[in-house]
Amino acid sequence: MAPIDEHVKERLSVLIVDDETNIRKTLTYCLEAEGHGVVSVSNFTDAINEAKRRSFDMAFVDLKLGKDNGMDLIPILLSDSPWIKIVIITAYASIESAVESIRRGATDYIVKPFTTDQIKLMTLRIARIRQLENQVVTLKENMQYLGKEDSPFQSANASMQRFMEIAKKAAPSEAIILLRGESGTGKSVFARAIHNWSGRSTKPLGIVACPAVPHDLLESEIFGHVRGAFTGAVKDNPGRIAACEGGTIFLDEIGEMPFSIQAKLLRFIQDKEFERVGEATSRKANVRIIAATNSDLEKHVAEGIFREDLFYRLNVINLTVPSLRERPEDIMPLAISFLAYFCRINHKTIQGFTDEAVKRMTGYKWPGNVRELRNTIERAVILGSANQVGDSDLPENITPVPASEALGDMVPLSVIEELHIRRIMAKTGSLQEAAEILGIDQATLWRRRKAYGI
Repeated sequence: MAPIDEHVKERLSVLIVDDETNIRKTLTYCLEAEGHGVVSVSNFTDAINEAKRRSFDMAFVDLKLGKDNGMDLIPILLSDSPWIKIVIITAYASIESAVESIRRGATDYIVKPFTTDQIKLMTLRIARIRQLENQVVTLKENMQYLGKEDSPFQSANASMQRFMEIAKKAAPSEAIILLRGESGTGKSVFARAIHNWSGRSTKPLGIVACPAVPHDLLESEIFGHVRGAFTGAVKDNPGRIAACEGGTIFLDEIGEMPFSIQAKLLRFIQDKEFERVGEATSRKANVRIIAATNSDLEKHVAEGIFREDLFYRLNVINLTVPSLRERPEDIMPLAISFLAYFCRINHKTIQGFTDEAVKRMTGYKWPGNVRELRNTIERAVILGSANQVGDSDLPENITPVPASEALGDMVPLSVIEELHIRRIMAKTGSLQEAAEILGIDQATLWRRRKAYGI
């Protein structure tokens, strides 16, 4: 986790609620000069409406708003944005009101008249807190995946090197990125890397595995819900999009998203607006989308189970993660990395691999890709007792495949086609480039890759 840098200014989204015009103008000028986004309102009702429309990091709330008590806004604002930091401002300071505001959930309390320096210092402190909170959220997400399929971002394979080069170029943009590739290739690893390489890296990264969430709850998981929206909704849920304000949401296996939710996602992509389940109020959010799939989305579109307009919205930057069999030179470096990791957590001192084990592993096709390799090494470490991983420590199915056929061999044409597609894919950096060389469209190439298990 990166350290908090007081010289790096975290851009906050700030709500100002005060019935004095001069106070609103002064606070707005001061905060916008520091690079923060500001929305100012003069009354209780407008404050509630704005809080329902968008997420805020911070709010300055006047204690007396005409006939209303600004303190009553605290639980309402926290309900919509549990992370919001509320500062009560008042010309009628008292110990009792200060204690009560903190008890209700306010972060701080400031007395009028105040100086711009006071506001800047307070906002800087809140910005550091929000930066730390966002890093903690991202760290928790990363810890869920620690050791699962993560691999060093060094590769000796030209295709993987080109993939990473393009991913790094695309990361700083605001474009949607669609990661494609077989299961187990590490799409979630690269989604987190793209987020970390982007300008949104200090903001949260939210991960939603579409197949892992029941279809009737997926909409709530992504967009949130209000209390009572459905059976079991005992409290408000802001949803992943709201929780990732300013950051990135990663929709894993988006091909499994129900058709009924796709229209709502399309609207969010187009307008950056959405509604929580059970609520009619439109909300706004500044969130980048990264999606991943191992499905043939073109086929899903043709079958009517995936929206064509959503597909084209998602397909802005299309990156295909090479399978492990397309980069055999990476097999042993990855295996050595996993061996070191699992030896460390299992308190083993296995030094490496025997020649027989290396031969079997480098000759195997690895249909489960990096995830299968990782599981194989974990099993070998746990069950092995020698100072090297040997032939007997590997599962029986880890067997080399016969040598590749060549032109003129007595084999079906499909065998030569598969071999040619594999070699072209290994030498090119994208599905589009490979399709152009092969003289077919991307949809046809994707279908043939699926048929051949490439």
